[in-house]
Amino acid sequence: MAETGANAAGGEGLLFLTDEQLRKGIEAMFFAYRGFTADPDRILEGMDYGRAHHRALHFVHRQPGLTVNTLLAVLGVTKQSLNRVLRTLIDDGLVESRIGRKDKRERHLYLTDKGGALERELSEAQRVRMRAAYRAAGPQAVAGFRQVLEAMMDPDLRRQYLMLRDRA
Repeated sequence: MAETGANAAGGEGLLFLTDEQLRKGIEAMFFAYRGFTADPDRILEGMDYGRAHHRALHFVHRQPGLTVNTLLAVLGVTKQSLNRVLRTLIDDGLVESRIGRKDKRERHLYLTDKGGALERELSEAQRVRMRAAYRAAGPQAVAGFRQVLEAMMDPDLRRQYLMLRDRA
């Protein structure tokens, strides 16, 4: 499939629609994700934690006091899987679970000082990589990259992402 008329002539706004271009994009995503997760994986390796722990720490940090149910929805994992992760993080003193003030059935999650320190170390490793890539690509590419990522999100996930982004 070839590029469409106006975009093919315009240069900068090219839409890459060939199967080969799509394959290259998919492969780039796979390898970029490996690089993006490699640094935190190395940090977590000796702690017997994995990416699920990292994601939980990230989102608890981003939204202190979020409920277990909200974290379940954001992460898209099973209750059993999240309970295993949270139990470990709570037992190891990284996350604190507090009973809700209005609804005693709710559990609100907060990072402890120790959890905050680990989350900063993990996030800083990713920020260093993202900062270098953003500088190398330039502001237009960064804006385009974000647009592509947002366009790939399912509508419900995009709403969650936008709510979280807008809180910052």
